Amino acid sequence: MTRGSPYLAALASPGALRFSAAAFLGRLQISMYGLGTVLLVSSLTGQYGLAGAVAAAGAAGYALVSPLTARLGERFGQRAALLPLAAVFAAASCALIAGAIARAPGWVLLVASAAAGAATPQLGAMVRARWSVLLAGSPLLHAAFSLESVADEVIFVAGPVAVTLLATEVYPAAGLAVAVATCLAGTLVFAAQRGTEPPVRPAAPGPERRERAVRGRLLPAACLVTLLPVYFFFGAMLAGTDLATVDFAQAHGHKPLAGVILGGYALGSACGGLWYGARAWHAPLYRRFAVTLCAAAAGAATFWAMPGLIPLAAVMLASGLVLSPMLISGFSLVEEQAVPGRLTEAMAWLTSAISVGTAAGSAVAGQVIDAGGARWGYVLVAGCGAGACLACLAGLAPLRPPRPDVTSEGHALSQIDES
Repeated sequence: MTRGSPYLAALASPGALRFSAAAFLGRLQISMYGLGTVLLVSSLTGQYGLAGAVAAAGAAGYALVSPLTARLGERFGQRAALLPLAAVFAAASCALIAGAIARAPGWVLLVASAAAGAATPQLGAMVRARWSVLLAGSPLLHAAFSLESVADEVIFVAGPVAVTLLATEVYPAAGLAVAVATCLAGTLVFAAQRGTEPPVRPAAPGPERRERAVRGRLLPAACLVTLLPVYFFFGAMLAGTDLATVDFAQAHGHKPLAGVILGGYALGSACGGLWYGARAWHAPLYRRFAVTLCAAAAGAATFWAMPGLIPLAAVMLASGLVLSPMLISGFSLVEEQAVPGRLTEAMAWLTSAISVGTAAGSAVAGQVIDAGGARWGYVLVAGCGAGACLACLAGLAPLRPPRPDVTSEGHALSQIDES
Protein backbone atom coordinates (compact mmCIF):
# COMPACT_ATOMS: atom_id res chain seq x y z
CA MET A 1 0.00 0.00 0.00
CA THR A 2 2.82 2.35 0.84
CA ARG A 3 5.09 1.49 -2.10
CA GLY A 4 3.47 3.92 -4.49
CA SER A 5 3.42 6.95 -2.21
CA PRO A 6 6.40 8.38 -0.34
CA TYR A 7 3.98 10.19 1.97
CA LEU A 8 2.26 6.97 3.03
CA ALA A 9 5.60 5.23 3.37
CA ALA A 10 6.85 7.95 5.70
CA LEU A 11 3.67 7.89 7.80
CA ALA A 12 3.94 4.09 8.07
CA SER A 13 7.12 4.49 10.13
CA PRO A 14 6.66 3.54 13.80
CA GLY A 15 4.82 6.28 15.68
CA ALA A 16 5.00 8.74 12.80
CA LEU A 17 1.27 9.12 12.19
CA ARG A 18 0.58 9.80 15.87
CA PHE A 19 3.17 12.50 16.40
CA SER A 20 2.53 14.11 13.02
CA ALA A 21 -1.24 14.27 13.63
CA ALA A 22 -0.75 15.70 17.13
CA ALA A 23 1.62 18.35 15.81
CA PHE A 24 -0.90 19.22 13.08
CA LEU A 25 -3.62 19.83 15.67
CA GLY A 26 -1.30 21.84 17.87
CA ARG A 27 -0.13 23.98 14.96
CA LEU A 28 -3.61 24.98 13.84
CA GLN A 29 -3.15 28.15 15.86
CA ILE A 30 -0.29 29.40 13.66
CA SER A 31 -2.77 30.60 11.05
CA MET A 32 -5.42 31.61 13.57
CA TYR A 33 -3.71 33.36 16.47
CA GLY A 34 -2.37 36.47 14.78
CA LEU A 35 -5.40 36.96 12.55
CA GLY A 36 -7.71 36.19 15.47
CA THR A 37 -5.93 38.86 17.51
CA VAL A 38 -6.32 41.39 14.70
CA LEU A 39 -10.02 40.60 14.29
CA LEU A 40 -10.67 40.72 18.04
CA VAL A 41 -8.90 44.03 18.69
CA SER A 42 -10.03 45.74 15.49
CA SER A 43 -13.65 44.68 16.06
CA LEU A 44 -13.68 46.16 19.56
CA THR A 45 -11.62 49.31 18.87
CA GLY A 46 -11.88 49.93 15.13
CA GLN A 47 -8.12 50.56 15.02
CA TYR A 48 -6.01 48.42 12.69
CA GLY A 49 -2.89 50.14 14.00
CA LEU A 50 -3.47 48.90 17.56
CA ALA A 51 -4.58 45.50 16.30
CA GLY A 52 -1.42 45.15 14.23
CA ALA A 53 0.75 46.26 17.16
CA VAL A 54 -0.79 43.69 19.50
CA ALA A 55 -0.32 40.91 16.92
CA ALA A 56 3.24 42.14 16.36
CA ALA A 57 3.99 41.90 20.09
CA GLY A 58 3.01 38.23 20.04
CA ALA A 59 5.14 37.51 17.00
CA ALA A 60 8.08 39.38 18.54
CA GLY A 61 7.79 37.41 21.78
CA TYR A 62 7.80 34.18 19.83
CA ALA A 63 10.78 35.21 17.73
CA LEU A 64 12.96 36.28 20.66
CA VAL A 65 12.38 33.20 22.81
CA SER A 66 11.85 30.33 20.35
CA PRO A 67 15.54 29.49 19.72
CA LEU A 68 16.08 29.28 23.49
CA THR A 69 13.09 27.02 24.09
CA ALA A 70 14.14 24.83 21.16
CA ARG A 71 17.62 24.46 22.65
CA LEU A 72 16.08 23.55 26.02
CA GLY A 73 14.01 20.90 24.25
CA GLU A 74 17.18 19.33 22.87
CA ARG A 75 18.97 19.60 26.20
CA PHE A 76 16.24 18.32 28.53
CA GLY A 77 13.76 16.64 26.18
CA GLN A 78 10.75 17.85 24.21
CA ARG A 79 8.19 16.85 26.83
CA ALA A 80 10.05 18.69 29.60
CA ALA A 81 10.08 21.87 27.53
CA LEU A 82 6.54 21.66 26.14
CA LEU A 83 4.48 21.21 29.30
CA PRO A 84 5.54 24.45 31.08
CA LEU A 85 5.24 26.36 27.81
CA ALA A 86 1.67 25.13 27.33
CA ALA A 87 0.69 26.32 30.81
CA VAL A 88 2.11 29.82 30.33
CA PHE A 89 0.66 30.06 26.82
CA ALA A 90 -2.82 29.25 28.12
CA ALA A 91 -2.64 31.78 30.95
CA ALA A 92 -1.32 34.61 28.77
CA SER A 93 -3.88 33.94 26.03
CA CYS A 94 -6.73 34.05 28.54
CA ALA A 95 -5.38 37.37 29.81
CA LEU A 96 -5.28 38.74 26.26
CA ILE A 97 -8.86 37.73 25.53
CA ALA A 98 -10.16 39.01 28.86
CA GLY A 99 -8.26 42.29 28.49
CA ALA A 100 -9.65 42.91 25.01
CA ILE A 101 -13.22 42.24 26.10
CA ALA A 102 -12.81 44.46 29.18
CA ARG A 103 -11.38 47.28 27.00
CA ALA A 104 -8.14 47.23 29.00
CA PRO A 105 -5.40 49.75 28.16
CA GLY A 106 -3.30 48.96 25.13
CA TRP A 107 -0.19 48.10 27.15
CA VAL A 108 -2.08 45.27 28.87
CA LEU A 109 -2.90 43.72 25.51
CA LEU A 110 0.68 44.17 24.32
CA VAL A 111 2.16 42.47 27.39
CA ALA A 112 -0.30 39.56 27.29
CA SER A 113 0.26 39.04 23.58
CA ALA A 114 4.05 39.12 23.97
CA ALA A 115 3.90 36.57 26.80
CA ALA A 116 1.67 34.25 24.79
CA GLY A 117 3.99 34.50 21.81
CA ALA A 118 7.07 33.78 23.93
CA ALA A 119 5.42 30.67 25.39
CA THR A 120 4.09 29.29 22.10
CA PRO A 121 5.05 25.57 21.90
CA GLN A 122 7.71 24.82 19.27
CA LEU A 123 5.79 22.07 17.52
CA GLY A 124 6.87 22.96 13.99
CA ALA A 125 10.58 22.64 14.76
CA MET A 126 10.11 19.67 17.08
CA VAL A 127 8.06 17.57 14.67
CA ARG A 128 10.71 18.06 11.96
CA ALA A 129 13.40 17.09 14.46
CA ARG A 130 11.49 13.87 15.16
CA TRP A 131 11.29 13.12 11.45
CA SER A 132 15.03 13.75 11.09
CA VAL A 133 15.83 11.18 13.78
CA LEU A 134 13.22 8.66 12.65
CA LEU A 135 14.19 8.77 8.95
CA ALA A 136 17.87 9.67 9.23
CA GLY A 137 19.64 8.77 5.98
CA SER A 138 16.40 7.76 4.25
CA PRO A 139 15.15 9.33 1.00
CA LEU A 140 11.75 9.45 2.70
CA LEU A 141 12.95 12.39 4.79
CA HIS A 142 12.30 14.72 1.82
CA ALA A 143 8.72 13.43 1.64
CA ALA A 144 8.31 13.83 5.41
CA PHE A 145 9.47 17.45 5.32
CA SER A 146 7.19 18.06 2.35
CA LEU A 147 4.31 16.49 4.26
CA GLU A 148 4.82 18.84 7.20
CA SER A 149 5.01 21.88 4.93
CA VAL A 150 1.83 20.77 3.18
CA ALA A 151 0.23 20.31 6.61
CA ASP A 152 1.20 23.88 7.42
CA GLU A 153 -0.47 25.05 4.23
CA VAL A 154 -3.63 23.03 4.95
CA ILE A 155 -3.62 24.80 8.29
CA PHE A 156 -3.42 28.12 6.46
CA VAL A 157 -6.35 27.03 4.27
CA ALA A 158 -8.65 26.10 7.15
CA GLY A 159 -7.38 28.47 9.84
CA PRO A 160 -8.12 31.89 8.29
CA VAL A 161 -11.56 30.77 7.15
CA ALA A 162 -12.44 29.33 10.56
CA VAL A 163 -11.09 32.22 12.64
CA THR A 164 -12.72 34.85 10.45
CA LEU A 165 -16.12 33.17 10.53
CA LEU A 166 -15.90 32.59 14.28
CA ALA A 167 -14.84 36.18 14.99
CA THR A 168 -17.35 37.85 12.65
CA GLU A 169 -20.36 35.54 12.86
CA VAL A 170 -20.18 34.10 16.41
CA TYR A 171 -18.25 36.44 18.74
CA PRO A 172 -15.07 38.53 18.31
CA ALA A 173 -13.12 36.39 20.79
CA ALA A 174 -14.36 33.03 19.51
CA GLY A 175 -11.68 32.59 16.85
CA LEU A 176 -8.81 33.26 19.24
CA ALA A 177 -10.32 30.99 21.90
CA VAL A 178 -10.54 28.07 19.47
CA ALA A 179 -6.93 28.68 18.40
CA VAL A 180 -5.79 28.43 22.02
CA ALA A 181 -7.80 25.26 22.65
CA THR A 182 -6.43 23.40 19.62
CA CYS A 183 -2.86 24.41 20.48
CA LEU A 184 -3.16 23.07 24.03
CA ALA A 185 -4.80 19.81 22.94
CA GLY A 186 -2.24 19.10 20.23
CA THR A 187 0.71 20.00 22.45
CA LEU A 188 -0.38 17.67 25.23
CA VAL A 189 -0.93 14.76 22.84
CA PHE A 190 2.39 15.41 21.09
CA ALA A 191 4.27 15.54 24.40
CA ALA A 192 2.73 12.21 25.38
CA GLN A 193 4.40 10.45 22.41
CA ARG A 194 7.56 9.42 24.25
CA GLY A 195 8.63 6.59 21.95
CA THR A 196 9.57 8.89 19.08
CA GLU A 197 11.03 11.72 21.14
CA PRO A 198 14.59 12.51 20.00
CA PRO A 199 17.29 11.54 22.48
CA VAL A 200 18.41 14.21 24.89
CA ARG A 201 21.77 15.71 23.98
CA PRO A 202 23.33 17.08 27.17
CA ALA A 203 26.00 19.71 26.70
CA ALA A 204 29.47 18.26 27.19
CA PRO A 205 32.88 19.70 26.40
CA GLY A 206 34.27 18.03 23.28
CA PRO A 207 37.82 16.70 23.21
CA GLU A 208 38.67 18.66 20.11
CA ARG A 209 38.97 22.42 19.79
CA ARG A 210 37.19 22.54 16.44
CA GLU A 211 34.11 20.76 17.79
CA ARG A 212 33.98 23.10 20.78
CA ALA A 213 34.33 26.10 18.48
CA VAL A 214 31.48 25.01 16.23
CA ARG A 215 29.14 24.25 19.09
CA GLY A 216 29.89 27.65 20.60
CA ARG A 217 28.87 29.57 17.51
CA LEU A 218 25.66 31.54 17.58
CA LEU A 219 24.12 30.14 14.39
CA PRO A 220 23.71 26.37 14.23
CA ALA A 221 23.77 26.25 10.40
CA ALA A 222 25.84 28.31 7.94
CA CYS A 223 22.92 28.83 5.55
CA LEU A 224 21.05 30.80 8.22
CA VAL A 225 23.27 33.79 7.41
CA THR A 226 21.20 34.13 4.24
CA LEU A 227 17.95 32.50 5.28
CA LEU A 228 17.32 34.72 8.31
CA PRO A 229 16.96 38.00 6.37
CA VAL A 230 15.09 36.21 3.59
CA TYR A 231 12.55 34.76 6.00
CA PHE A 232 12.29 38.08 7.83
CA PHE A 233 11.08 39.77 4.65
CA PHE A 234 8.92 36.76 3.80
CA GLY A 235 7.19 36.92 7.20
CA ALA A 236 6.57 40.65 6.75
CA MET A 237 5.12 39.94 3.31
CA LEU A 238 2.66 37.40 4.71
CA ALA A 239 1.65 39.63 7.65
CA GLY A 240 1.03 42.58 5.35
CA THR A 241 -1.01 40.36 3.06
CA ASP A 242 -3.24 39.25 5.97
CA LEU A 243 -3.98 42.77 7.18
CA ALA A 244 -4.41 44.28 3.73
CA THR A 245 -6.77 41.49 2.67
CA VAL A 246 -8.99 41.99 5.73
CA ASP A 247 -9.24 45.71 4.99
CA PHE A 248 -9.68 45.11 1.23
CA ALA A 249 -12.56 42.72 1.86
CA GLN A 250 -14.16 45.11 4.34
CA ALA A 251 -13.88 48.01 1.88
CA HIS A 252 -15.76 45.88 -0.67
CA GLY A 253 -18.50 45.07 1.84
CA HIS A 254 -17.59 41.41 2.45
CA LYS A 255 -15.21 41.26 5.43
CA PRO A 256 -15.91 37.53 6.18
CA LEU A 257 -14.55 36.67 2.72
CA ALA A 258 -11.06 37.74 3.83
CA GLY A 259 -10.54 34.35 5.43
CA VAL A 260 -11.73 32.57 2.29
CA ILE A 261 -9.32 34.55 0.11
CA LEU A 262 -6.38 33.95 2.45
CA GLY A 263 -7.38 30.30 2.62
CA GLY A 264 -7.18 30.14 -1.18
CA TYR A 265 -3.64 31.50 -1.00
CA ALA A 266 -2.72 28.64 1.31
CA LEU A 267 -4.69 26.10 -0.76
CA GLY A 268 -2.53 26.92 -3.77
CA SER A 269 0.54 26.48 -1.57
CA ALA A 270 -0.66 23.08 -0.34
CA CYS A 271 -1.23 21.85 -3.88
CA GLY A 272 2.20 23.06 -4.94
CA GLY A 273 3.78 21.36 -1.92
CA LEU A 274 2.14 18.01 -2.64
CA TRP A 275 3.42 18.08 -6.19
CA TYR A 276 6.89 19.23 -5.17
CA GLY A 277 7.32 16.65 -2.40
CA ALA A 278 6.33 13.70 -4.58
CA ARG A 279 9.04 14.40 -7.18
CA ALA A 280 12.71 13.47 -7.24
CA TRP A 281 14.60 16.66 -8.06
CA HIS A 282 17.97 16.94 -9.78
CA ALA A 283 18.38 20.72 -9.63
CA PRO A 284 20.49 21.89 -6.64
CA LEU A 285 18.49 22.62 -3.53
CA TYR A 286 19.72 26.21 -3.21
CA ARG A 287 18.69 26.94 -6.80
CA ARG A 288 15.18 25.56 -6.24
CA PHE A 289 14.89 27.75 -3.17
CA ALA A 290 15.93 30.90 -5.04
CA VAL A 291 13.61 30.25 -7.99
CA THR A 292 10.52 29.54 -5.88
CA LEU A 293 11.22 32.54 -3.64
CA CYS A 294 11.45 34.92 -6.61
CA ALA A 295 8.26 33.44 -8.08
CA ALA A 296 6.41 33.97 -4.77
CA ALA A 297 7.58 37.58 -4.61
CA ALA A 298 6.54 38.19 -8.22
CA GLY A 299 3.03 36.94 -7.48
CA ALA A 300 2.69 39.11 -4.37
CA ALA A 301 3.78 42.16 -6.37
CA THR A 302 0.50 42.02 -8.35
CA PHE A 303 -1.95 42.15 -5.41
CA TRP A 304 -2.12 45.94 -5.28
CA ALA A 305 -3.49 46.12 -8.84
CA MET A 306 -6.46 43.77 -8.34
CA PRO A 307 -9.82 45.51 -9.04
CA GLY A 308 -12.00 43.34 -6.83
CA LEU A 309 -12.31 40.31 -4.56
CA ILE A 310 -12.69 37.66 -7.28
CA PRO A 311 -9.56 38.67 -9.25
CA LEU A 312 -7.62 38.95 -5.99
CA ALA A 313 -8.72 35.47 -4.92
CA ALA A 314 -7.72 33.99 -8.30
CA VAL A 315 -4.30 35.63 -8.30
CA MET A 316 -3.63 34.58 -4.70
CA LEU A 317 -4.57 30.99 -5.48
CA ALA A 318 -2.11 30.90 -8.40
CA SER A 319 0.62 32.74 -6.51
CA GLY A 320 0.37 30.34 -3.61
CA LEU A 321 1.57 27.40 -5.72
CA VAL A 322 5.22 28.24 -5.02
CA LEU A 323 4.97 29.11 -1.31
CA SER A 324 5.20 25.59 0.08
CA PRO A 325 8.00 24.46 -2.28
CA MET A 326 10.00 27.48 -1.11
CA LEU A 327 9.42 26.65 2.56
CA ILE A 328 10.25 22.97 2.01
CA SER A 329 13.52 23.94 0.33
CA GLY A 330 14.42 26.31 3.16
CA PHE A 331 13.89 23.71 5.89
CA SER A 332 15.79 21.14 3.81
CA LEU A 333 18.75 23.52 3.53
CA VAL A 334 18.80 23.87 7.32
CA GLU A 335 18.54 20.10 7.84
CA GLU A 336 21.40 19.59 5.39
CA GLN A 337 23.78 22.00 7.14
CA ALA A 338 22.75 21.96 10.82
CA VAL A 339 25.43 21.19 13.39
CA PRO A 340 24.71 17.81 15.05
CA GLY A 341 22.73 18.25 18.24
CA ARG A 342 21.34 21.65 17.22
CA LEU A 343 18.82 20.75 14.52
CA THR A 344 15.72 21.75 16.48
CA GLU A 345 17.39 25.03 17.38
CA ALA A 346 18.30 25.61 13.72
CA MET A 347 14.69 25.03 12.68
CA ALA A 348 13.55 27.39 15.42
CA TRP A 349 15.88 30.14 14.15
CA LEU A 350 14.13 29.88 10.80
CA THR A 351 10.64 30.13 12.25
CA SER A 352 11.89 32.88 14.54
CA ALA A 353 12.99 34.93 11.53
CA ILE A 354 9.52 34.57 10.05
CA SER A 355 8.01 35.69 13.35
CA VAL A 356 10.22 38.77 13.57
CA GLY A 357 9.18 39.63 10.03
CA THR A 358 5.56 39.02 10.94
CA ALA A 359 5.88 41.35 13.92
CA ALA A 360 7.46 44.11 11.87
CA GLY A 361 5.08 43.56 8.98
CA SER A 362 2.01 43.65 11.20
CA ALA A 363 3.08 46.85 12.94
CA VAL A 364 4.08 48.72 9.78
CA ALA A 365 1.23 47.41 7.62
CA GLY A 366 -1.34 48.38 10.25
CA GLN A 367 -0.14 51.98 10.19
CA VAL A 368 0.09 52.05 6.39
CA ILE A 369 -3.44 50.68 6.00
CA ASP A 370 -4.86 53.12 8.56
CA ALA A 371 -3.27 55.97 6.60
CA GLY A 372 -3.76 54.90 2.98
CA GLY A 373 -5.96 51.83 2.76
CA ALA A 374 -5.48 48.27 1.57
CA ARG A 375 -3.79 49.10 -1.75
CA TRP A 376 -0.90 50.82 -0.01
CA GLY A 377 -0.70 47.80 2.26
CA TYR A 378 -0.24 45.62 -0.81
CA VAL A 379 2.46 48.00 -2.08
CA LEU A 380 4.28 47.34 1.19
CA VAL A 381 3.82 43.60 0.54
CA ALA A 382 5.46 43.98 -2.87
CA GLY A 383 8.39 45.80 -1.30
CA CYS A 384 8.88 43.04 1.27
CA GLY A 385 8.90 40.41 -1.48
CA ALA A 386 11.54 42.38 -3.35
CA GLY A 387 13.64 42.59 -0.17
CA ALA A 388 13.48 38.81 0.27
CA CYS A 389 14.69 38.27 -3.31
CA LEU A 390 17.58 40.70 -2.96
CA ALA A 391 18.69 39.11 0.32
CA CYS A 392 18.63 35.66 -1.29
CA LEU A 393 20.51 36.62 -4.45
CA ALA A 394 23.12 38.55 -2.46
CA GLY A 395 23.73 35.55 -0.17
CA LEU A 396 23.67 32.53 -2.46
CA ALA A 397 27.14 31.33 -1.42
CA PRO A 398 26.17 30.13 2.11
CA LEU A 399 23.21 28.25 0.63
CA ARG A 400 25.41 26.04 -1.54
CA PRO A 401 26.13 22.59 -0.08
CA PRO A 402 29.45 21.91 1.67
CA ARG A 403 32.16 20.08 -0.23
CA PRO A 404 31.81 16.27 -0.05
CA ASP A 405 35.05 15.92 1.91
CA VAL A 406 34.02 18.45 4.58
CA THR A 407 31.76 17.65 7.49
CA SER A 408 28.95 19.94 8.54
CA GLU A 409 31.09 21.14 11.47
CA GLY A 410 34.04 21.86 9.21
CA HIS A 411 31.80 23.60 6.71
CA ALA A 412 30.37 25.82 9.41
CA LEU A 413 33.83 26.70 10.62
CA SER A 414 35.12 27.47 7.14
CA GLN A 415 32.20 29.79 6.54
CA ILE A 416 32.94 31.62 9.78
CA ASP A 417 36.71 31.71 9.35
CA GLU A 418 36.41 33.19 5.87
CA SER A 419 34.25 36.06 7.11
